[in-house]
Amino acid sequence: MKELPIEKGTRVTLHFSLKFEDGETVDSTFDKEPATLEIGDENLPENFEAYLIGLKAGDHQTFEVLPEKAFGQHNPSNIQTFKRHEFSADMVLEKGVVISFADARQQELPGVIKRVEGDQVDVDFNHPLAGHTLSFEVQIIDVEPAGPTH
Repeated sequence: MKELPIEKGTRVTLHFSLKFEDGETVDSTFDKEPATLEIGDENLPENFEAYLIGLKAGDHQTFEVLPEKAFGQHNPSNIQTFKRHEFSADMVLEKGVVISFADARQQELPGVIKRVEGDQVDVDFNHPLAGHTLSFEVQIIDVEPAGPTH
């Protein structure tokens, strides 16, 4: 049973970490409970799932994930300028603050304030990890068929 390779339709228990090129950790489960996910359940972006396919319990690997395979390149057209009065008066508007917007489909779309100058507020809608090459380390603990959940 322990020899089951990871593929669509499997439930995987694993430790993972995501780090920037300089070694700064973005996210990691190595210091806490392992994560459990089903391949194809969209808990992990599809490009990251692709690295897991074929691995088995006991495997421990690190992958270099280029921006194109991670969260895309930084796109300058995803930075938009708003007027100060378009935000509520009591909202804190300063560099680094994350604001949640609704897109055309009413999906939540986070934006990070890049610049506030006079009546202009520049908001960056790029994914915070866009443009970064990431180190994706995985330690596979268990692989089992993803049966019906109870």
